[in-house]
Amino acid sequence: MASGEEQSRQYLERHRLPQLLQHLGALLLFHRPEKPREFLIQVLERVKAGRRAEGEFPDLMDEANVEAMFSLLDVLGQGHITPAQYREALKTLGLSDENLEVGDDETITLDVFKEGV
Repeated sequence: MASGEEQSRQYLERHRLPQLLQHLGALLLFHRPEKPREFLIQVLERVKAGRRAEGEFPDLMDEANVEAMFSLLDVLGQGHITPAQYREALKTLGLSDENLEVGDDETITLDVFKEGV
């Protein structure tokens, strides 16, 4: 039988709670609402509606924000960034890069960046 600690870990992973909490924290830090509890309730209601296919899941940033972030990273205007810049941007946003399948010699275009974020 698994220990209490292992059961807790399995519970968290089964329900993807670490990812949810990380996403909620990132949303709070990005939007910095005056009433954070009410904001979180609204976000969770949107997640619930999205799971029932009644709406879309809440996003951290809209497309214009993602494009602006990419342009800040692409300081020379080359149309691409490095995988290291990409990983760092994901970490800064509180997003996971552990399943990222990008080689160190690849270039990251705006489209790839949008998909990841």
